[in-house]
Amino acid sequence: MASIRYEQPFWCRGVLVAGVDEAGRGSLAGPVVAAAVVLHPDSSSLCRRVRDSKELNLRMREELYEEITSSAVAWSVGVASVKLIEQRNILGATMHAMQHAVEQLGCSIAHVFVDGPHHPLLVQPTTAIVGGDRRSASIAAASIIAKVTRDRLMVELARQYPHHGFDRHKGYPTAEHFAALDRWGPTPEHRALFLTKWRARSGQAQLL
Repeated sequence: MASIRYEQPFWCRGVLVAGVDEAGRGSLAGPVVAAAVVLHPDSSSLCRRVRDSKELNLRMREELYEEITSSAVAWSVGVASVKLIEQRNILGATMHAMQHAVEQLGCSIAHVFVDGPHHPLLVQPTTAIVGGDRRSASIAAASIIAKVTRDRLMVELARQYPHHGFDRHKGYPTAEHFAALDRWGPTPEHRALFLTKWRARSGQAQLL
């Protein structure tokens, strides 16, 4: 369960920190969304309840999203479009979205904790924490904001492309997603690298 062990030393000195995480990096379609969250040092109740967004159901994510956005010192999101993913590759686009999220916070922070083995180039000192969304309350909070924000974007895409089920699988590689692609083909929101893999997969299927 996420804790405040990373945040506490900074809060004791009277300074703020941010947690950063992304959603959608492993998706086959749609944008990557990064979130940065600066929790209030006095939000102990919230800190005890936040956790990796993947461990929460839809209702819990939505409830915590509302609480985080209303009580955090600051929060922001950065979005990397499919076009940017194709230009910079998925890692480069993810780092861009994270950097943008931190830069939009609008408050002074002493340190940034980022989920995963990589972190964007920032003005602030930064620590990358593998499994950070399960270890740091700030990163866990960011994972919830990123997940809910991206899910909402995918629901909007589902209205544009109603045959592909984006509101259900959110662009991830599910049987339903592949079936929709086999029947309807890709949309402009599908990522170039994935399209290559999908076309190879479709070609193999036709040979069976």
